[in-house]
Amino acid sequence: MGRRATNNPRQIRSKSCGCSLCMEEYPPPKYPERKRRRDCIGSWQARYRDPAGRQTAKNFDKKGEAEDFLDEVRTRVRRRTYNDPKRGEITLEAWWALWWPAHEPQRITTRNRKLSSWTVHIQPKWGQYKLNALTYLDIQAWVSRDLKGYATQTKVLELLNMMLRDAVRDQRIPFNPADNVTKTASPPVKHPDDLRPPTTEQYELVRAALPVWYQPIADFAEETGLRWGEFTGLRRLYLDLEEDVIKVREVVIDDRGTLRRQGVPKTSAGFRTVPLTPKAKNAALTMIERLNPAETQTAVDSGMHPEELILRGPRAATTKMINGKKVTVDGVLSRNNFRRVWITAIQQAGIARMVKNPETGRKEWWPRVSDYRDRYASRLHEAGMSEVDVQYVLGHERGGKVTWLYTHRGEKAVQNAREALSNGRHLRAVS
Repeated sequence: MGRRATNNPRQIRSKSCGCSLCMEEYPPPKYPERKRRRDCIGSWQARYRDPAGRQTAKNFDKKGEAEDFLDEVRTRVRRRTYNDPKRGEITLEAWWALWWPAHEPQRITTRNRKLSSWTVHIQPKWGQYKLNALTYLDIQAWVSRDLKGYATQTKVLELLNMMLRDAVRDQRIPFNPADNVTKTASPPVKHPDDLRPPTTEQYELVRAALPVWYQPIADFAEETGLRWGEFTGLRRLYLDLEEDVIKVREVVIDDRGTLRRQGVPKTSAGFRTVPLTPKAKNAALTMIERLNPAETQTAVDSGMHPEELILRGPRAATTKMINGKKVTVDGVLSRNNFRRVWITAIQQAGIARMVKNPETGRKEWWPRVSDYRDRYASRLHEAGMSEVDVQYVLGHERGGKVTWLYTHRGEKAVQNAREALSNGRHLRAVS
């Protein structure tokens, strides 16, 4: 190993210093006259080589600070824990431009969720901050003060953690300042009455209030328990009327206002076979008679091909004028458009009420279209179906999650408890 230089750190000559060496380097009258002094006030430059062998330097006000820095950086270079400070001086916005192309999710809904977390929350606050300027306390205060809601804190912190964790891996910063930041919002708690789906009788009232075209669609959703994107994306090819089953193979998703076809359900468990009840079969046959969907098989990346969809809106296959040209309406069901019809129907049925979301503070209408799925799961449990079978039919990876999400208090729970307590039996004390 070569001998260390005796002039490292070295003092940098200053134009404002009046010592003999600085006066010699920057003599008057070319440089302004300054007061003569014995000791130099110039900064100290510490020079070192990074792990790649590149010459690097950093200036300090005092010689002791420069020597301490050299001792530390030489140790980190030997131990391979060295991070070039300049690599951490890029802004978080610049790091996003490097990081996102390598981590952009293929699933559209996941991609949009992460983009929303970045553009709405992270970029406006931290985009112009340098990576090495981010601190734990600043991020924790921001989460507590500015991020409202448990779900928002969860999603935003997840993305910020991923970005800063990879900045550590890329040797831009020595540690992740968001690593131990905690969520301060509590998970939302709703009243059981706001979670319980409508009864069968209430659904009949809603169905009667829906326009005739949408009644089979409501029947199909109630009797299959499919997610919105699953039944709106159901193609004729995947409806087996001989075996009376539905094969869930793809979905329709909303990509920031544009409906797109996606070949992957919510999870891998989403690929499943769902039975057709007589009511669901009649609903499907009604829609098939109306639209005569094609039984062709097209590739997911070839476009929507709405002519294959079973459940579509009333304007499907009709034409309208756009810029003087006749255009065929695809009629793919949009959640926002159907919601208008749904709200009118539940109001006419006399069961609608406004429910305040405890997390966002916004008011929402009850019941929701997704409550069909809740009621479907509750019916399966009430019929004594095993947890693993309910899990499969609903397309969930964990059975416990199915029970927690979709099983609600039975309609006769209070009556059953009253009968159990008044049937003459006494409670036993258990020690």
